[in-house]
Amino acid sequence: MTKPALHGSMGAMTTKTKQSAEKAKAKKLAAETTQRKRRRQLFAEGHKRKFLVVVDETPECESALAFAASRAKRTKGQLALLYVVEPGVEFQHWLGVEEVAREEGLNKAKAVFRLFGLKLRSMGFEDLTPEEIVREGMKAEEITKAIEEDEDIGVLVLGASKDPSGPGPLVASLAGGRLAGTFPVPITVVPGHLSIEEILALA
Repeated sequence: MTKPALHGSMGAMTTKTKQSAEKAKAKKLAAETTQRKRRRQLFAEGHKRKFLVVVDETPECESALAFAASRAKRTKGQLALLYVVEPGVEFQHWLGVEEVAREEGLNKAKAVFRLFGLKLRSMGFEDLTPEEIVREGMKAEEITKAIEEDEDIGVLVLGASKDPSGPGPLVASLAGGRLAGTFPVPITVVPGHLSIEEILALA
């Protein structure tokens, strides 16, 4: 008599577990759908369309900067620069060392922002003051999160490397990978072989 009762109890628990899992899945799907359908506030009163550039020390970033700055100026929009401090996997179990690495990453972000500020002025964008954003995590994930959290971001601008081996990891993963079809905003890819003068003439 005991065994059938136990079996029935386990069956009920299994059913409840499945129902809970299905509800959680449905809730997640609904949240994702709502996120995709949420309208951007680019042209609402008090808002400006932002052109987002992911900055680092690669040469193609300058191409993206030139295009985004020109588009922001011509359309009375705003330029936003994003630097992602990526975690050092080898230091995850050494908190003191990880904290030092994190501090170094933040200092590097400040240095990169200063460098790109100089580049903007050399291109003739003295009156354009970019928003500076620093995030910590994996680059592709943090780019997506930053865009989802800021409804004023309307375009992500990436520079493609002119290296024959490929356009670069960001272009490959965001513009040409599995995320391309569901990315929250349009992605503009600036060819690496174009000079700054050519980019400014096109933007």
